[in-house]
This record gives sequence, C-alpha cells and structure tokens, in this order.
Amino acid sequence: MKLKSLVLTAAALMLGVGVAQADIKKVRIGTEGAYPPFNSVDSTGQLVGFDIDIAKAMCEKMKVECTFVAQDWDGIIPALLAKKFDAIVASMSITDERKEKVAFTIPYYLTPGNFIAPKNTTLTDISPAGLKGKTIGAQSSTTGSVYLEDKYKDSEIKLYQTQDEANADLAAGRLDAVLADKFVLYEWLEKTDAGKCCKFIGPDLADVNPQGTGIALRKEDNELREMFNKAIKEIVADGTYKKINAKYFPFDIY
Repeated sequence: MKLKSLVLTAAALMLGVGVAQADIKKVRIGTEGAYPPFNSVDSTGQLVGFDIDIAKAMCEKMKVECTFVAQDWDGIIPALLAKKFDAIVASMSITDERKEKVAFTIPYYLTPGNFIAPKNTTLTDISPAGLKGKTIGAQSSTTGSVYLEDKYKDSEIKLYQTQDEANADLAAGRLDAVLADKFVLYEWLEKTDAGKCCKFIGPDLADVNPQGTGIALRKEDNELREMFNKAIKEIVADGTYKKINAKYFPFDIY
C-alpha cells in the first residue's frame, strides 16, 4: 500500500508540474522601442529589431504566443512589477542593483561600453582625468549613466531619456562625448547620416556591462525564467541566433 501511495503521489506531482507548464501559453514582453538596432518602431508602427527577433525565436522554442508592449525605459521595471507584461527583452544589462528588484536569465548577448566623439575631436585619453571638465552624455538609468556618475565626477554629465537624444546633442555640438553600448553606437555611426559626424574614441570598456545583457522577470516567475534560459541555449545551438546576429551585425555579439 505504501509503495502504491508513493507511486500515486509521484504521478500526481508530475501531473501538477505538467499542468503548471501547460498554463504558460501566452507571454507579454516589454521593450523600449527607442534603442535601435535592438528595439525600435518602424514606419508602420511595429516594434522591430534584434531584441524583437530574438524574443520571437525564443517564444517559438517555448511554444508560447508572445505579444509586445512598448514602455519608456525609466518606467520599464516598475511596469514589469505591476504586471503590465511578463518579461523585459530590451537590451537590459544585468546589474547587482537591478537584481534586487527582478530576476534575470542567463545573458543573451555581451557588449562593452564605448565613447564616441566628433570626428574633429582632439580627445584621445578617455580616462576620468582625460575627460575632466568635458561634457559627456548618456541615456539615463543605464549602466553607462551609472558608470559616468561613479567614475567621471570631474566631468559634466548630461542624461537623456533616450539614446537618440544623446546622440543628437553630440551631433549638434552640445556634447564633447557620449558613452553607451558599443553595438548601439556602431549602428548610429555606420548606418545613419547624423552618425557621420562622429567616431569611436578609446578602447572598449568591458567593465561598463560586466555581467552581460539578460531578460528580466519578476522574481517569483521561476518557471518562465527557466523556459527562457532553455530557449536561449536552443536558439544558439541550432543556429537561429547566428542568423539573427548576422542580420544586424557583421560581428558576433554572443
């Protein structure tokens, strides 16, 4: 009798897990929509970009129906916690501070930080001493803005709601330099007319985003987090990730 009871209990537990997994059929994904080439809004009003394509590929692996919600960056974590959506796929760098509020998947890409400046700049030293007294821009509430405020205390730091606004002020001559993720800056420099004004200065700064970029979820949503973790590994293993990567960049970002 005891053995039979144990078998029945185990079967019930397995059934319970199956039911829980089957319950996740729809996932709402929050993204910024103002961070090309990772996420932006096209001329038809649709969200597009690397983050969107990667998210769709993961949703296909997870066999769930995904919908996308555009959300301003500064309010994106509060909106997740308020259950406006279930996951953030928006090039969010994994940081210890953010881990206090949300849970992260394994990284789905790695990116260093970089400075850009006007092509006619005489700046070559990007250390805090080298940029003393200079005006530097960054998008607010990003690892770049935190990095600047922590290390460049003798520079004037100007923060912007979007990366595009920071880039525009640099192009207009109102900034000496901008700090952001290398791949976002590469897109602007290489693929826009406005970006022709400027160039990278200094080496890659790996310590701007040392933990990589992950998908943020509410801490209690462990099952969904593991589903995303599994999906990331699967799209890397079967070549899907490589195809999406090649669509946006001539170099590997994973």
